[in-house]
Amino acid sequence: MLRIAISMIMGDRLKYLGLLVGLSFAAMLITQQASIFMGYTQRMWAPIEDQPNVDIWVMDPQVRSTQDAKHMQDTILQRVRGVEGVEWAVPMYRGSLNAQLSNGTQELSTLIGIDDSTLLGGPHKMIEGSIFDLRQADAVIVEKRAAEGDLRFNLPDGTTRPLAAGDSISINDRSARVVGICENNYPFYWQPVIYTTFSRAMLYAPQERKLMTYVLVDAKEGVDHQVLADRISAATGMKARTSWDFARMTMKYTLDKTGILVNFGITVGLGFVIGLLVCGQTFFNFIVDNTRLFGALKALGLSDGRLLQMIAVQVLVVGAIGFGLGAGLAAIAGMLLPYVGVGFYMPWQLLVGAGVGVLGICLVSAFLSAIRIVRLEPAVVFKA
Repeated sequence: MLRIAISMIMGDRLKYLGLLVGLSFAAMLITQQASIFMGYTQRMWAPIEDQPNVDIWVMDPQVRSTQDAKHMQDTILQRVRGVEGVEWAVPMYRGSLNAQLSNGTQELSTLIGIDDSTLLGGPHKMIEGSIFDLRQADAVIVEKRAAEGDLRFNLPDGTTRPLAAGDSISINDRSARVVGICENNYPFYWQPVIYTTFSRAMLYAPQERKLMTYVLVDAKEGVDHQVLADRISAATGMKARTSWDFARMTMKYTLDKTGILVNFGITVGLGFVIGLLVCGQTFFNFIVDNTRLFGALKALGLSDGRLLQMIAVQVLVVGAIGFGLGAGLAAIAGMLLPYVGVGFYMPWQLLVGAGVGVLGICLVSAFLSAIRIVRLEPAVVFKA
C-alpha cells in the first residue's frame, strides 16, 4: 500500500512538482533567513571574539554593549590588578573619531588603543606589517575591510586604491602613519577600525577626565572566571563580565534596540505561511482529484487508519525531498553571500529546526486532507 501511495503522488506530475516547488521555496526561505539571522547575531560580539586571550572585561556599570563606550578613571586599572586571581590586566580605549586621508576623504572610525608595553588587546591576524610596529612614532594599524573599503584612496585620475602601510592619515586632526593592515572577525557595525597604542589614543581622543573604556583581564590558571568577575565587581564597583556574558549582554541589547529579530521573524513566518498555503492547497486538490481511487480502496476493505498512513507517507516523502532541495539551495546561496558582506551561519541545529518546521507544514497539510478521506463514503466510486 505504501508503494501505491508513493506511485499515486508521483504519478500526478503537475501536482507533484507543485508540492516540491512550494515546499522547496518554503524550506529555502526559512533556512536561508534563519541562517542570515544567525550570521548577523555572531557579528554582534565580533569585538569580543577578536580578543581570545581575554577572560573578563571590566567596564562602567552603565555599559550595555561593545558599542556603548563609557569611560572610567585610570585608577580602576590598578585596583583590578590588585584583585586576587588576576594574572594580568591591561587598559583599552575604544571610541569613535574622525579619520581623514591625505586626499580629503573623511570617515568616522572606531579607534582602539591597546596597552603600550605588552600590546595585549591588539589584532591577532596581520596581513601587512607587524603589531610591534605600533611602537613606532604616530603608528596605527588599519583593519583590512576599512583599508579596502571606506578608507580607499581616491586618486586624481578617478581610480582608487586600498590604504596600505606607509600611507599617512590624520585622526581627529592629528597625524598618523599606517604601519600595518590587520584582519578581524566581520563586525556587525560598519565603522572602520583603527588600532594604536593606549597613550597615543589619549592624544587623538578629545581631552576628558576619563578616557579608559575597558580593562582587559586574564584569570590565573584554575580560577573560575565568573567568581573572579564577581570579585572584581565587588572590589572596584565597576561592571565585570566574562567574555561570554559580555557577548550575551551585547546580543540582547542589540536585538532589543534594532528590531532585527522582529524583521527576520516575520520573514521566517512568511516561509511557514507560504509553504502551508501552497502545500495544503495543492495536496487538497490532489485528494479531490483522486477521490474515486481512495473510495475504491475503501470499498476493497482498507481502513481509515491505513488510508491515513498512505496520505502521511505521501506528504512526508514530498516534504523530505522538498526540504533537501530547499536547504541545499540555501546552503549554496550561503556560500556566495559573504562575498557581498551578508552574514550567514548554518549550524546543524538550525537545519534540524527548519526540518521540523517543514515537517509541521506537511503534517498540517495531511491533516486537512485527511478530514475529507475519513468522511469519504465508499459508494462514491459507483457514482457517475
